[in-house]
Amino acid sequence: MKLKIGTRRSKLALWQSNLVAEKLNALDVQTELVEIESFGDKEQDLPLHKLGDKGVFTKALDEALLEGKIDLAVHSLKDVPTIFEDGLQLNAVLERANPIDVLVQPLNYKKGNTSRTIATGSIRRSAFWKNKYPEDEVVDLRGNVPTRLNKVDTLGWDGAIFAHAGLERLGLGERISKELPWMISAPSQGAIGIVSKKDFKYSEIVSVLNDDNTRICVDIERAFLRTLDAGCSSPVGALAEVKDGTLFFKGAVLSVDGKQRVDIQEEFELRNAKETLGAEFAKKVINEGAADLLNGN
Repeated sequence: MKLKIGTRRSKLALWQSNLVAEKLNALDVQTELVEIESFGDKEQDLPLHKLGDKGVFTKALDEALLEGKIDLAVHSLKDVPTIFEDGLQLNAVLERANPIDVLVQPLNYKKGNTSRTIATGSIRRSAFWKNKYPEDEVVDLRGNVPTRLNKVDTLGWDGAIFAHAGLERLGLGERISKELPWMISAPSQGAIGIVSKKDFKYSEIVSVLNDDNTRICVDIERAFLRTLDAGCSSPVGALAEVKDGTLFFKGAVLSVDGKQRVDIQEEFELRNAKETLGAEFAKKVINEGAADLLNGN
């Protein structure tokens, strides 16, 4: 048996796909990586949120799965729409890496004015930053991790926001200037998802790679996002974590300008945790005005 694994071409995507390949190889499954360029990778000139909210980085791989060109697709799960294309499923989720966001400052950075310029291509990160630091300017940033780091070092900004997991996976953890635990992560951030067709005959083998605690956490986070009818480009944070048999959830919906927000925090015994909790949490914040924030009202 030899499985074809679809992957985007960035260094981070290839790192993640090679990790999945290694884990499958350890189960005596042969693998082959198939590199596929996504729409989001081709279009680097527009801000990310203007490319559409769902499937920007995944649609090309979805199509390859449905056409039988690949057997599996490996994604940063935060990029995967919460509603799958007909015929596709989330086969497994690997154990999650550190899900938090971090600030990266330029090499040899010297703090200047009290008002700073911070770069990010994420509407969520921008909204959280503006909420905490309304005096700062937030500018757009696109590109893969090495490209974005180069821009941070050369364009005169005070810093840019990255995912902790992406930097660590590429051996760039030393570039982290400050962790941002107050910035609630994107749903599924730090998790690697493996997608296949629903009728994939080796689903049981691939599902061995599933990490149960990570899976229930990301399922709840994704249900929260789905019930809000939001996507990965929305100003929505959601993070579920398991500690000592308890599942802790925190979520927030912000206005794009960061001036308004609705927050929620909940905890449940892990044995009682289920995906539908995410929908329940979303309905609570909708009742407190979250939908109006997402609709720009």
